[in-house]
Amino acid sequence: MAATTAQSMGTLPSGMGICTTFPDIFYLPELIFGGLVWILVASAHVTPPNPLGWVMFVSIFCFVMTFLWMILFAAGCHKSSSGWAAADFVYHGLAVIFYLSAGVALAFITMLSKGGDLQLYRIYISAVVFAFAATFLYFIHAILSAIRWKHF
Repeated sequence: MAATTAQSMGTLPSGMGICTTFPDIFYLPELIFGGLVWILVASAHVTPPNPLGWVMFVSIFCFVMTFLWMILFAAGCHKSSSGWAAADFVYHGLAVIFYLSAGVALAFITMLSKGGDLQLYRIYISAVVFAFAATFLYFIHAILSAIRWKHF
């Protein structure tokens, strides 16, 4: 375990190495939790379209970009460059800001729908939980990416 952690601090993994090194091990959980936010919000009746439109944009954007980022890393397109390490930190930092703002907007919408349809309320609560879980995963990934970038 120490060898893979030490390796990830000086180089960028490729191939199946993204499934065994930190912070790249967070790609799949980020995709799962982000996809759950997307699915839950899309399955609900969109009453106030503006905040939920932002939540949908964030969840779809981050899902697609994380998937593409994971494919690029798995294919080894980065060639272990420090520029890619910096871009990894910047992307995940941006995803944290996006998901945090989307989670707050979704929590606000959830509070407004408290007295209405119980099933919709439960869907929104689940989406809020998954949005903040995705925010946390992206935050950890961003911190570990910053540490890896620093060691380049």
